[in-house]
Amino acid sequence: MHSLSDYDFELPPELIAQTPLSERSASRLLHLDGDRLIDRQFTDIVDQLAAGDLLVFNDTRVLKARFFGVKETGGKVEVLVERVVDNRTVHAQVRASKSPPAGARICLAEAFDVVVGERVGEFYTLVFPADVFELIEAHGRLPLPPYIEHDADAFDETRYQTVYAKHAGAVAAPTAGLHFDQALLERLQQKGIGFAYVTLHVGAGTFQPVRSENLAEHKMHSEWYTITEATVEAVRATKAAGGKVIAVGTTSLRALESASQSGVLQAGSADTALFITPGYVFKTVERLITNFHLPKSTLLMLVSAFAGYDCIRAAYAHAIAQRYRFFSYGDAMLLSLQRAGQ
Repeated sequence: MHSLSDYDFELPPELIAQTPLSERSASRLLHLDGDRLIDRQFTDIVDQLAAGDLLVFNDTRVLKARFFGVKETGGKVEVLVERVVDNRTVHAQVRASKSPPAGARICLAEAFDVVVGERVGEFYTLVFPADVFELIEAHGRLPLPPYIEHDADAFDETRYQTVYAKHAGAVAAPTAGLHFDQALLERLQQKGIGFAYVTLHVGAGTFQPVRSENLAEHKMHSEWYTITEATVEAVRATKAAGGKVIAVGTTSLRALESASQSGVLQAGSADTALFITPGYVFKTVERLITNFHLPKSTLLMLVSAFAGYDCIRAAYAHAIAQRYRFFSYGDAMLLSLQRAGQ
């Protein structure tokens, strides 16, 4: 059994990508092919997939979820919407010198007031005066990850969304999907590669490091997902025809695996707190496209479970030596499932 320190690594700060490349598909791709590490360009992905394979994308859309505001007492507040509960209510992180009590009002973005409701774990319930999505889009700021050191600008507002983003609700992008542009998607379709979609609204917890040395003590953050009957049928047909199911990003993988806990992928919507560590038996996904992840993160543990702990350690050491770009705006990896005994 691994412990937390097994997932730590030293990353030179200059390898943390602060801005996206000028073209989405211009990033690099580290291909793990058995024991081989092959340096490719992301556009090479077309040649590494076969006709009849199925790419499963996460079509969540990132909310402009960050607000700055003022309490009735005049104290400054920072709010990060974590989840939209309904069209007037959200759960949010609230940073303030003193926690606001239930019933307090906070003026956000000098534009509207929200009313503080009951606490839900680490989050506050906030009640909006009108439609949540409209107010967030009109007055919020895009919440870039904590390791990106500039405030979001107009370029980020385009590039920190996938080109196929559809259902608003995430506070972080499903970053493996950021490498796909329309031209690349068209090339993949022309080759006979199928597309299917899940929706998993990525929460801010995706950036939180695990703090317990004993991984069994870690409480996984919860995220909401939905999988349609059309996606279930696409996965079933792909597997029946001998094709491979390829998750575009760890969020797509978590949604698919969460909905496969019976042994067979099932349609529906639910919260998932699935924590995937080495020893997990994958039920649906056979290949994975993913970015490079933070030290001591649940996502690093997930890819280690998928491709093998030693393979991932070697891949990350290679990526650092070859000056790959890391994290949300960084480069990508192509992984294959390493089954027990391989």
